[in-house]
Amino acid sequence: MSNSVIQFMRLHLSFFVIGFSVLFLICLYFLFGQILIYISTIIDSLILINLVKVYKALPNTVYLLIFSLPIGFILSLIFALGRVSGIKLISKTISTYIFIIRGTPLLVQIYLIYFGLGSVEIIRESFLWIVLKDPFWCGVLALTINTVAYGSEIFRGGIQSIEKGQVESGLALGFSKYKLMRKIILPIAIRKVLPSYGNELILMVKATSLVSLTTYMEMTGIARKIMATTFAPVEAFIAAGILYLFLNFIMVQFVKYLEWKYNPHLRISD
Repeated sequence: MSNSVIQFMRLHLSFFVIGFSVLFLICLYFLFGQILIYISTIIDSLILINLVKVYKALPNTVYLLIFSLPIGFILSLIFALGRVSGIKLISKTISTYIFIIRGTPLLVQIYLIYFGLGSVEIIRESFLWIVLKDPFWCGVLALTINTVAYGSEIFRGGIQSIEKGQVESGLALGFSKYKLMRKIILPIAIRKVLPSYGNELILMVKATSLVSLTTYMEMTGIARKIMATTFAPVEAFIAAGILYLFLNFIMVQFVKYLEWKYNPHLRISD
């Protein structure tokens, strides 16, 4: 079979695997929810009761990650390329953006986007207000802006760590700048920074809790609401903490799988 047919089959297989995985996770979510409800009826525990309530808000947290992480990843690569492009205007502009975002707390950025932009009349009267009036999209925007600043610096370090000999080998084979970047520089850079970028992904999972300080009810928001009604903060936030730990466990395993798959020379034999 030709390479185009093989690539076409691989693409369709990838979409099938992704679709099946999503369907499996949705079924697993509902199944685990029913198990939690059943256990909470047998065991009289405030933590279990709160866990069921917070668990229902788990998809709201996941939605923030589903939108912000892929967009942040793509923009991080683009910004990293801009940083090393050698075009001073682009490089300095991105460098200033990174300095501002990394130098200010994420909570301040969320407040400025959610409360600040709404106070600007031009924005309220524009088409942007359709999106920015929703706390979910404000949260996605704030998380994306924040992760791009950190991610672009991680990828910049990976790109600049590429050995000169590897670039020269590509040029000797007649690669264009675009092909050199696509076939050699970016694949090697991404593999090198996987552990560092994995830490950023984990931090993003925990950062979603700050979005609850708007009116968006993700897991921390539900925990705060439970605390206000039951006056039992420990039980409420233990329940939320368990679920954040579960999300980060999945994220850690995902990063470990990527490291295992794309860095086989670093595999540690048990």
